[in-house]
Amino acid sequence: MFKNITLFSLQTFCTTGGIQKMTRTLAHSLNYICQENNGSFKLVSLYDTDNDLMPQYLPPDKFRGFGGMRISFILKNLFTKQKPDVIILSHINLALIGLLIKLIRPKTQLWLIAHGIEVWRPISLHKKQLLKRCDKVLCVSSYTKAQMHKWHQVAPGKCVVLNNALDPFMKIPVHFEKPAYLLERYGLSGKQPVIFTLTRLAATEQYKGHDRAIRAIAALKDKFPDIKYILAGKYDEAEGTRVKQLIAALGVTKQVILTGFINEDELPDHFLLADIFVLPSRKEGFGIVFIEALACGLPVICGNADGSTDAIRNGELGKAIDADDGHELEYCITSHLNAPLTLDSRKHLKDKCLQYFNEETYINTLQKMLNND
Repeated sequence: MFKNITLFSLQTFCTTGGIQKMTRTLAHSLNYICQENNGSFKLVSLYDTDNDLMPQYLPPDKFRGFGGMRISFILKNLFTKQKPDVIILSHINLALIGLLIKLIRPKTQLWLIAHGIEVWRPISLHKKQLLKRCDKVLCVSSYTKAQMHKWHQVAPGKCVVLNNALDPFMKIPVHFEKPAYLLERYGLSGKQPVIFTLTRLAATEQYKGHDRAIRAIAALKDKFPDIKYILAGKYDEAEGTRVKQLIAALGVTKQVILTGFINEDELPDHFLLADIFVLPSRKEGFGIVFIEALACGLPVICGNADGSTDAIRNGELGKAIDADDGHELEYCITSHLNAPLTLDSRKHLKDKCLQYFNEETYINTLQKMLNND
């Protein structure tokens, strides 16, 4: 088994997003594996500083942040006394350090994590070289694995699927009542049907489907007069303006609640507040937010043409639709609202999600890869 592992990341703790969450869980799992097998583990981050470390994931001696100092990052990791058996790159933008390490230490195993849109397109020459030189590509979904072959002709045998797992420190609910403090914050009675979306709202990423969800709310507001749509996530100025204009134009200012950034500690409570989670995206590599919603017993509607289908187990845990078909989205929301969830059904959905996307299963899969099984 490969015992000595170094994981390289761009950012892990200084910001929050799907890739950062995945990297935290991966680091925590790899450190556990190394401890159990008398190995060594190190997480090295280009943009984090040492002070950004969240200590529940790793002890300080297992982490090094370089605060954006690229030259130091490259030199200190090229000529380190430690000789890891495996180097794992959490993003293809770390291709340069990976290629240099492979040049100096060709026997070191080099693995790459492939997420989504960063590899579903033409890439630069040095990134192409990385794909040729790396020993394994860990794809977060079956869709990403297929795209690696389509775009870059990566041999199927080099690519393996490693679905993301739930953050081991996520607060999983035991009870499913709607949180009183959020009902008060958003002026809700607890009786209205609540549709929820959490995503990054960026003018450069208009594939998430939140605008189609807004249109669906406009089409459904007469059928469901009390319907509320909570659209959460940090937005840039351009996208914020566009979304607010769309809300006004469609006449749903009373139905749509824009929250902006939500603190991570409050995220499970927002899932409990809602009746359906909707994100009809076209370009999700996997969609950690889907399994977070499911772990809180919240039904999911996602797109059917990207990695989202892995997160809902190809329909076992949620509903995948044509993200461009507004009528299908409306129909799916209507079907959910006409058959309200019971507490038992929410618990069942949570349990099924935890069965598939828990850290123990994730660790076992990683261990098999490290054993070359």
